[in-house]
Amino acid sequence: MAMKIKVIITGSTGMVGEGILHECLSHPEVEKILVINRTPCEVSNPKLTEIIHADLFDLSLIESQLTGYDACFYCIGTISPLVKESQYYNITFDLTLSVAGKLSALNPQMIFCYVSGFGADAGARAKFMQARIKGMTEASLFKLPFKKVYSFRSGLMKPTKGLKRFHKVYYLFNPFYPLFRLIMPGFILTLRELGLAMINSVLAGYPEQILEVKDIVSLAKTN
Repeated sequence: MAMKIKVIITGSTGMVGEGILHECLSHPEVEKILVINRTPCEVSNPKLTEIIHADLFDLSLIESQLTGYDACFYCIGTISPLVKESQYYNITFDLTLSVAGKLSALNPQMIFCYVSGFGADAGARAKFMQARIKGMTEASLFKLPFKKVYSFRSGLMKPTKGLKRFHKVYYLFNPFYPLFRLIMPGFILTLRELGLAMINSVLAGYPEQILEVKDIVSLAKTN
């Protein structure tokens, strides 16, 4: 009998979260999905429950609804050029650790899947603010008492056809993805591959906690 899993998804009103939700809705092994959003995701499905909650730093009012889940697919993020470093740190590090800390207390057997970024590095050698803060977030997440924490260091992703929550700049890249994939295989993937890899990390596991693009693509193919 195939394993059935219940997952929580955050950030499903963004491009990555919408893509992960899409894969979960169509995956036969995902039987129940809870999304937590500030605004409605505008998706209706029998296995989907949505909680609209304004302050994700304080989950006390909804914590009774957050138990009994096998995994969290954490997809909240922001584009660093659009915000100051203090804001980026608040969203990327503070909010992530706040939500993860609450979920680890409620679901110690949960697998936490974090969407990080290509080149994340907590050390001083990190060239970019985004990479440094993402790396710090990874390191802190790995210390939390979850069953397992995986960090998915995604690169440039091809959006899933038919979905609507993605930046228009991705239209410009569409004709070039096959070429990019050929010359930069360690940086290019599809949003579908990321979603399948996250699901498969729960169903089958993976030997590494940090998954680079090639790991994500490989894990997406796991049956």
